[in-house]
Amino acid sequence: MTERAEPVRVNDATFEAEVIRSELPVVVDFYADWCVPCRTTEPVLRDLSQRLTGRVKFAKVNVDEATVVTRSFGIHSIPTYVFVASGTERGRAVGPVAPGDFRSILKRYFDFA
Repeated sequence: MTERAEPVRVNDATFEAEVIRSELPVVVDFYADWCVPCRTTEPVLRDLSQRLTGRVKFAKVNVDEATVVTRSFGIHSIPTYVFVASGTERGRAVGPVAPGDFRSILKRYFDFA
């Protein structure tokens, strides 16, 4: 398995392999390029992705391009962050999340220190 320091872009065709079958827990960022709150949170996700390489995988799903996955997860607002471990959704957060809050959420859903 290759460790990634940057979030991986995922679409309808790659979601199963990159998220559902991932050995690591995954934070799925449902976003759109035109979404201002999505852009403001992007540096937080990049930073956490680098800090947590090998422990948590970060995936980005563009809702305008991955409509099947977006609909299947019932995404109606962006940004929405879905926390997936062992192929199962553990929880989600809707709206921009501050860095400290994001770490607390990760600990709650992924049970690591």
